[in-house]
Amino acid sequence: MSERVLRSATELAPAPHTGVGTASSPRPVAELRKGGQKPSPPVTALNPLITFFSSLRLTVACLAFGIVLVLWGTLAQVEIGTFKAQNEFFRSLFIYWTPKGSALRIPIFPGGYSLGFLLLTNLLTAHFTRFKWTIKKAGIWITHFGLILLLLGQLLTDMLARESVVKLYEGETKNYSEDFRGTELVLIDKTDPQSDLVFSIPDKLVREQAEIHDSRLPLALRIKKVWPNAAVVKPDSQAPMAVPSGATAGNLKDYRLIPEAPVSENDQRNSAAALVEVLNGTQPLGSFFLTVLSSGGQSFSLGGKQYELGLRFVRYYYPFSLTLLKATHEQYRGTKTPKNFASRVRVQNSDQNEARETTIYMNNPLRYAGLTFYQYQMLAGEMAREAGEAPNSVFQVVRNPGWLTPYLSCVLITLGLVIQFGMHLVGFVRRRSISPKRANAAA
Repeated sequence: MSERVLRSATELAPAPHTGVGTASSPRPVAELRKGGQKPSPPVTALNPLITFFSSLRLTVACLAFGIVLVLWGTLAQVEIGTFKAQNEFFRSLFIYWTPKGSALRIPIFPGGYSLGFLLLTNLLTAHFTRFKWTIKKAGIWITHFGLILLLLGQLLTDMLARESVVKLYEGETKNYSEDFRGTELVLIDKTDPQSDLVFSIPDKLVREQAEIHDSRLPLALRIKKVWPNAAVVKPDSQAPMAVPSGATAGNLKDYRLIPEAPVSENDQRNSAAALVEVLNGTQPLGSFFLTVLSSGGQSFSLGGKQYELGLRFVRYYYPFSLTLLKATHEQYRGTKTPKNFASRVRVQNSDQNEARETTIYMNNPLRYAGLTFYQYQMLAGEMAREAGEAPNSVFQVVRNPGWLTPYLSCVLITLGLVIQFGMHLVGFVRRRSISPKRANAAA
């Protein structure tokens, strides 16, 4: 048996001849097996999945679908607005189509989350099955790591980022900001003059238009009617589209409303309204008309306690306060073209015994406690006098824990490409310098 193996091995590797025509000794079988081709990996049930997710065809297909998705979503913003297009096209697993007159939602195209997941899986699978770590491939590894960080950073931003606004009049102080779109129904116990006890009910329960019973609530609430977006007019208004709210109590019971279509543009907000009945056990205490356009809630008393019922944008409270000291709105002389928006504010943090002043203006936000305050809107100077309002400023408040990931990933991608192309360039220059020397030596 051993002689037969040795002969076959010798036949596979014929010995080279020396200058005098004698053959050298054949190499051992073990050496041939060691230097030969590596055995194929064992076949498992996961091999088809690994082959699929690591294929270059999947990469090309995802990129092609991504181009179509970006183009489609951009064009859709004209019809449905930026905010709705982002949610339906880019912040979703699938794009759905609903037949006319039906409630069915049929998936017809992969959304941004699906394509991002496939690209990330494809990149990771191909990396660990095809690429081996060597110095020559260091640039590829760094570039791919930057791409992975970019995809994960976008997912982190979508999951954890939050945008809100805070409107301040000159001299006003607030320690909270309000969500741009989300609303909440609040029942406030204002009996204690030192502090308020707030019961917050999320918008999801309000939209279900059902009775809300909870052991933590002092009263029960019945949601009778909800308007996603509605304008409010005075009782003597002659607006043709105005309808009564149906309220029986509160200082807004005689006001009328005009139902409007919901808006989805980035610079527009829906003015939600609701008709809520307060129940003491099974005994109704009245139906109150609530709207986010109202500066305060509807007050009532029960059992010697003072309560306030309101509908407002969701509030996010902070351990510090912000005071608007001065709002400056400059225009070019002789025109109404804005020249400069600037807000002088004071940040007060009692926990850290900190108080400082700073100026917020365009492209110069305030970064504090993981939040970024951007100058968003302003009404001051001549515009405030014409509108008959006190000078005020609106700040956009952004909380984004992953705001550094795009910058870091771009740095890694650039560094990886520079390293990879630099190594190839050095190797090319070396080969070009060696070729003439060999040509001269041969001559």
